[in-house]
Amino acid sequence: MKKIECIIKPFKLEDVKEALADMGISGMTVSEVRGFGRQKGHTELYRGAEYQIDFIPKIKVELVIAAERVNEVVNIVRNAAQTGTIGDGKIFVYDIEQTVRIRTGETGPEAL
Repeated sequence: MKKIECIIKPFKLEDVKEALADMGISGMTVSEVRGFGRQKGHTELYRGAEYQIDFIPKIKVELVIAAERVNEVVNIVRNAAQTGTIGDGKIFVYDIEQTVRIRTGETGPEAL
């Protein structure tokens, strides 16, 4: 099993969710996060004053899938989230040692 963690632009969430749903993946966790990478924030004007915004709003999508679907899911997310501009985000893949469904006690891939 693998955990895929995606940091994407907020307006791309629906595209990513629909692309994953089209391939039969419905379980995911979505969080509003803030951060920066190479773009290092930006400046905004508010009431005539300029402010440096260091942390940019992003969305973090987390899902756990069977290991054999990793490349397929990564490609689907990448295509759905890509705009071609700086700040499109990152995709991280982690190994998952164990999964337990709390309600039934099922473990491993059956718990997904």
